[in-house]
Amino acid sequence: MNVRRLIPTAATAGAVALGLMAVSACSTPDASGADGDGKLKVAASFYPMQYLAEQIGGENVSVTALTKPGVEPHDLELKPRQTAELNDAGLILYLKGVQPAVDKAIEESTADHKVDAATLTKLEHHGTEGGHDHGHDEGHEEAGHEEAGHEEHEAEAGADPHIWLDPVKYAEVAKGVGARMEKADPEHATDYRKNTDALVAKLTTLHTDFEQGLKNAATKTFITTHSAFGYLAERYGLDQEGIAGVDPESEPSPARIKELQTIAKKDKVTTVFFETLASDRTAKTLAADTGLKTDVLDPLEGITDRSKGDDYIEVMRSNLAALQKALGAK
Repeated sequence: MNVRRLIPTAATAGAVALGLMAVSACSTPDASGADGDGKLKVAASFYPMQYLAEQIGGENVSVTALTKPGVEPHDLELKPRQTAELNDAGLILYLKGVQPAVDKAIEESTADHKVDAATLTKLEHHGTEGGHDHGHDEGHEEAGHEEAGHEEHEAEAGADPHIWLDPVKYAEVAKGVGARMEKADPEHATDYRKNTDALVAKLTTLHTDFEQGLKNAATKTFITTHSAFGYLAERYGLDQEGIAGVDPESEPSPARIKELQTIAKKDKVTTVFFETLASDRTAKTLAADTGLKTDVLDPLEGITDRSKGDDYIEVMRSNLAALQKALGAK
C-alpha cells in the first residue's frame, strides 16, 4: 500500500483547517446553501458523486466538483477556495475513504447537509494481492462527534470504496442521495424523486446488460493494474486479479508477476487491463512477457477526453464491451 497517497501531509490538513476558519467567519447562514438563482448548491467530491448530483438534482441544483477532470482523486489536496465552497454548499456529497484530505475538510465544514455515500450501501472487503486498502484516516478518536453513530456504519479500515462500479450498489446510493436532496430542498422534492427513479431505471438496465453480456464468458478471470473492480467482479461472477493492489502507480513484486503469469495460463486470460488516469507501463510489461493483449478498463474516477464515453453510463458500456472481448463472452 502506498502510504503517500493515503495520508495528506499535516501541512495540507493545517492549511485546509485555516481556510475553513477564515471562510466560516464570514459566511452567513441565510445566504448559504443556494446560489443567486436560488438553486441548491451541491459540492461533490469526485466524478461518481458529481454524476449522481447532476442526474438527481437536474435544473434545481448547481454542482461544483472538487476533483477536476484528469486529476487522480486520491491525490487531491484542496485549495482554500475549494474549502470555502464546502462551507457555502447546501449539500455535500462524498465517499469517505477515497480522499483523506477531502474527508478531513468535510468533517470540519459547517454545511448543513453532508452525505457520505459509504453509509448508503454496504461496503465489503475484496482480497487481492495488496488488497483493496484505501486506508481510512485513523482520526476516529473524536467519536464523541454527533455523527458517531454513523461512523460505525461507515467502512472499517480497508473496506473497498469502489461501490460505483457495481450498478446495483450505485443505484442504492442514488436512492439515498435522492432522499437527502429532498430533505435539503423540500420545495423540489417531487423533481428529485422523479429524477432518482429515472436514474435508478437507467442503472437497472445497465445491470441487466452486464448480467446478460457476461453470462457465457469463456473465462471468468481478468487482470487489472488497479484493483478497483471487486464489487463488479462479485456482482457478475468474475475473478479480478490485481497486479499491484489498489494503488495504480505501485510496482508489483517479481513473485506477484510470476503468479499472474501462472494464473493467465491456467485461466486462459487474454488481456491485461490498465486505466486512463495512471501509467500503463506495468500492464504493458506484464502483457509483453506473457504474450497477452492490453486494453482499458476504466475505474471511472474522472472523465477526461481520453475516456471512452462522455458520462458514467457510456464509459460503463465501454467497460462491458472490453470485458466481453477479453473474457470471450458471446
